[in-house]
Amino acid sequence: MTFRPLNNRILVEPEIGEKTTASGIILNAKEEKPVIGTVIVGNKDVKKGDKIIFSKFGYDEVKIDDKLYYVVSDFNLLGVFK
Repeated sequence: MTFRPLNNRILVEPEIGEKTTASGIILNAKEEKPVIGTVIVGNKDVKKGDKIIFSKFGYDEVKIDDKLYYVVSDFNLLGVFK
């Protein structure tokens, strides 16, 4: 299935799940809303593959082919990692 966000929105794959620090501490991102993700479908400001940070209350969850994605508006983008 293909998905094309409308207007000033992008499709983001959120970073969710357990992460382990260098010292072996397990961080569980499921308890806190993630604010970092990878752009799947971009627009004029962000391109596919960009890693972004966005407002933790500024997205809508969608499931496409049983996978969780976020639809984020340009207004809620805080920055792009380079």
